Amino acid sequence: MLNRRQFLKATAATGAAALLGGCRFSPRPTTTPGRALILPASDYARDLTELILDGLREFPELSARGKSVLLKPNLVETTTSERPINTHPAVVVAAAEAFRRMDAASIVVADGPGHRRDIELVLAQSGLGRALQEADLDFVDLNHDAVAPVGNAGRRTILDKLYLPRTVLEADLVVSLAKLKTHHWAGATLSMKNCFGLMPGIVYGWPKNVLHRSGRPKELSIPQAIVDIVQTVRPGFAIIDGIVGMEGDGPIMGSAKPVGCLVMGDQFASVDATAAAIMGFQPHRIDYLRYADRAGLGGTNPAVLQQRGEPISLFRTDFAVLPHFAALKSA
Repeated sequence: MLNRRQFLKATAATGAAALLGGCRFSPRPTTTPGRALILPASDYARDLTELILDGLREFPELSARGKSVLLKPNLVETTTSERPINTHPAVVVAAAEAFRRMDAASIVVADGPGHRRDIELVLAQSGLGRALQEADLDFVDLNHDAVAPVGNAGRRTILDKLYLPRTVLEADLVVSLAKLKTHHWAGATLSMKNCFGLMPGIVYGWPKNVLHRSGRPKELSIPQAIVDIVQTVRPGFAIIDGIVGMEGDGPIMGSAKPVGCLVMGDQFASVDATAAAIMGFQPHRIDYLRYADRAGLGGTNPAVLQQRGEPISLFRTDFAVLPHFAALKSA
């Protein structure tokens, strides 16, 4: 079986066949099995490193020993308010320490924010810059990294190739450290939508406008691009910061929503479906999750998910949404 870097090298040379084209699926749940883990975390002051390690041990197939690990937080915008816009620094540092204890050869934190070109300002105002310095962790701005083209393994969008940052291409394991939030265009921004930030701004613009207009049809550009990116990059693990999420007009202008959990797993669609169910949404109502389910990225029907850790019902709450996403709560 090809490892992640071998797969990317092969697609760079040969491209990949289209799997699902531009089809739009009917809004109905599937019976594809999937798995995800929910862990309780009431606040950011607790020992999140041990909690994340406990979660990682639930996935014995996951190995970090001797590997280069890229941690991709959700860094969207500067903030001087109490809005939980970005992945909390405590979660990022705890994840890094957990992978260190799993004997990773190297760990780097990297992102390419779609709204801010000045990453130093985002790092400073979010508190992540100081946290990374104290934890002796390097940060790479993926918006300005060297890039190389690889074949688009999903081919739902019109893009034959995707240009990926060198840091992403050279990583053995990419981990999405997302935030539990609503999104004014995608409905929800979770571990898969977080992968938009792997795409370099020097190629795709701000806020990744090329990707926003690449769909077949164009109104499905974002969900199709999300799945194309995940299928091409093949990130290996997802951890969603749901300790405090965001509801309403996310991903920036919404309100804080305390939930008290982390959601994690190696099947990205299943992780996001679990998180969506916690938010009070019907996962099959989210366009990108329907594409992802049928692309083999994990089952999205909570009724057939192999739920580990705490049950969804313990944390399920009602996230406010913008009016045009009211249907996310419909059966």
